[in-house]
Amino acid sequence: MFLLELLRQEENAFWAWAIIETLRHTGVRIEELLELTHLALISYRLPDTGEVIPLLQIVPSKSNKERLLLVVPELASVLASAISRIRDESGRVPLAARYDPHERLTGPQLPHLFQRKVGWRREIISTKVLYTLLNDTIQRAGLTDRAGQPLHYTPHDFRRMFVTDAVTGGLPVHIAAKILGHHNINTTQAYLAVFQGELINSYRAFLDTRRAVRPAAEYREPTEDEWQEFQQHFELRKVELGTCGRPYGTPCAHEHACVRCPMLRVEPAQRRRLEQITRNLRDRIEEARINGWLGEVQGLQISLDAAGRKLAALDRLARKQPSAPVSLGMPIIPGERR
Repeated sequence: MFLLELLRQEENAFWAWAIIETLRHTGVRIEELLELTHLALISYRLPDTGEVIPLLQIVPSKSNKERLLLVVPELASVLASAISRIRDESGRVPLAARYDPHERLTGPQLPHLFQRKVGWRREIISTKVLYTLLNDTIQRAGLTDRAGQPLHYTPHDFRRMFVTDAVTGGLPVHIAAKILGHHNINTTQAYLAVFQGELINSYRAFLDTRRAVRPAAEYREPTEDEWQEFQQHFELRKVELGTCGRPYGTPCAHEHACVRCPMLRVEPAQRRRLEQITRNLRDRIEEARINGWLGEVQGLQISLDAAGRKLAALDRLARKQPSAPVSLGMPIIPGERR
């Protein structure tokens, strides 16, 4: 009995983690989360660079709009863990039907990601079970507000966190509205923070007054050129040593001195290149000292220290993660255009 209880707690802990992380990195609604399937993982190849970008397909739900979300590395790890957990002996994701409590219909047999084995049957995690897992996790974490009262989270709260992080990170509000599937930008604006109702109304009145004196073009639908520019942002992230994590629409603060930039994510495959740059920096510092170029020494030393920190980060990553890549098991449908 003790072993069965331990296995049950481990099962609940895993799915609570997977649900919270997926909600946090996607901002999807609860019904969209539970409808995710293995087939929702697709890939898109950028026409100019050939880089393959993993995407998550969100089927139409409340807003009746289909969306594609970028799969960040953290989300990819969560989905890969879920897929590895639910695969059967043949390595495939089992098929299961989901009951929709709103339409009161049972859907077709699909490889749903959020499914569990209950006895001999495969069941999709229900809305009630999802709330139970979420509430139990918050209770075990002991999270409280300033008054000492336990915090209460809903899946929609993670949707607010997602859009707040995206907009504060530099993503324009009208593009965030498209990602969330909102028809009205005002809906997205209301998600950016949670205040008292009176404060929200006062702020909205202040915002409407300010908007009235601004050009109407600032609150229009994004054009095709803007979407193309947003897409090209991912192409411009690729640099010599890895990937630039600079938010969309922000300039390069270090004037493309990537070794110094904290936003640079060095790829483990580029370690030798970084070591070569480090040796070259040491040689240049020695040359500058011999010639008395003290100002040059100071600037090169800053770059050398930053390169050392990035090498140390690669060492920590190598100790933390296995060297082999984690496969998402992304399905490929024959004859489908990518």
